[in-house]
Amino acid sequence: MPMTKTNLVLLAGIMLAVVMVMGGLPLLKGGFYIGKHEGDTLHLAELVLRMANGELPHLDVMTPIGILAMAPMVLFVKFGLGLGHAIFYAQILVALALLPAVLRVAQSRMAGAWPYFYGAFVMVLCLALVHGEAEKSVSISMHYNRWAWAVAYIIIPLAVLSPLTRPQPALDGVIIGIGLGLLALTKVTYFVSFAPAILVPLLARREWGTILAAGLAGLAVAGITTLFTGPEFWLAYLNDLRTVSASVVRPNPGEPLGGTIASPPYMGASITLIAAVIMLRQAGRSVEGMALLFLMPGFFYVTYQNFGNDPQWLFLLVLIIFMALPSKGVTNGLGWDLRDALRITGILAIAFGAPSAINLAYSPFRHFSTSEVDRVPLLPGLPAHHDILTIESRIYQVDVAVSADGPGQPLAAYRDRADRPPFGTYNGEALPECVIENGMHAWFETVSADLTAAGYGGKAILSTDLFNLFWAFGDFAPVKRSAPWYYGGLSGVENADYLVIPLCPVHAKVRAGMLSAMEKGGWTLTEVRRTPLYILAKAKAP
Repeated sequence: MPMTKTNLVLLAGIMLAVVMVMGGLPLLKGGFYIGKHEGDTLHLAELVLRMANGELPHLDVMTPIGILAMAPMVLFVKFGLGLGHAIFYAQILVALALLPAVLRVAQSRMAGAWPYFYGAFVMVLCLALVHGEAEKSVSISMHYNRWAWAVAYIIIPLAVLSPLTRPQPALDGVIIGIGLGLLALTKVTYFVSFAPAILVPLLARREWGTILAAGLAGLAVAGITTLFTGPEFWLAYLNDLRTVSASVVRPNPGEPLGGTIASPPYMGASITLIAAVIMLRQAGRSVEGMALLFLMPGFFYVTYQNFGNDPQWLFLLVLIIFMALPSKGVTNGLGWDLRDALRITGILAIAFGAPSAINLAYSPFRHFSTSEVDRVPLLPGLPAHHDILTIESRIYQVDVAVSADGPGQPLAAYRDRADRPPFGTYNGEALPECVIENGMHAWFETVSADLTAAGYGGKAILSTDLFNLFWAFGDFAPVKRSAPWYYGGLSGVENADYLVIPLCPVHAKVRAGMLSAMEKGGWTLTEVRRTPLYILAKAKAP
């Protein structure tokens, strides 16, 4: 029985309703009340605010995140909004910008109830206030992963599924090409993972017009970007990616690659994907099956590379399965009716993906009901951005972890068995074996006030630690080419007026690595100030 044709007016209405509710509720709250991942939010804040001041990612700020991950927020900050509201409006803008392409995919590749489910879910990806998973939280961390998945949900069905309506290869190709450009400029992982696989079904169907249009559209995106940023932008971007790929600070943000495929939380989804590939090919849906086979490594790699290892590809799998169902009576060698078997496979994929999807959709409602008691600004030194707040105790309860097996400690006899990472040395001096586990704000507020009182206000100060946040707590200049989140190397050191060496860092491995790299590079550190919390040094290049 043929499925009903998509009602575009109804679909557009459903999608706009999702935008109004999920995008409007945070605005009614009056501020952004985050519940976790404060460090990630500060990382995003530095990128956005430095861009708003005229700096560019990669050229002026070291980061592997693409320029389009921040650009919508930058736009609204330049309009005079606080960062919290800029985030809300940016999410709405992204959803509305993608809406026409979503309508095209829904109309041309889907039928029945699926276009409405699909359109609503893409809007959810754009507007959620949590990165995914199933834990209760409100956060803007890793928002670029959601936005990149939203784009992937547009271009992958366009490439994999055959048109149900009159083919429009030029239009579809332009959407695919622009989408791939957006992925490259948001988070390049998605571009690398999906671009080759997207080409496979287009080649299999000999859709030369679509391929040509996609190539031209992608080149147009690159050309426009170059026009605004200069050709050196791309080299700087590649250099940042190279630095991050070689980083030992955070080699993977969760499970190792094998774990995201075969560990207990993910094995069910992986088996479901493999089963879908096999059964689609058995059912004569060779192009769709082959496309999924080539998409599989990209799905796994993106999941591995993203924090939380959330397999957001599951609902893509659902859509491909149900839009490629064979006729009743098609069986495989085991006698299975493949239409029924694939339906069961699709239902399993829905079940595996439902917890994360529900969490994404519910997050704005959770934010709306969040208590405003005991909330303080996340950026205390920037009154214009006091509309982004967090729980006071999370940032001011100071907890320090000290190694009890260090030299002179009562359990030093166990040192050789501890396998501890290095804590680092400064000019031959062994630095204290401690790390700050909570209370980063208290540390930065105290140190920033002390630096200001000592006459170092207005200086570009770089920390030998994971974060460089002095700009958010006092009158300090950002360090050009520094990394808001340290990945490796010595980015920005040559542009720093002074170096702060925390005596108890957030990440001891980063402190040790930076100091070791400076020593190996022939840098000279001259101490100019010391307190119980930090050493201030002047760094001289070799």
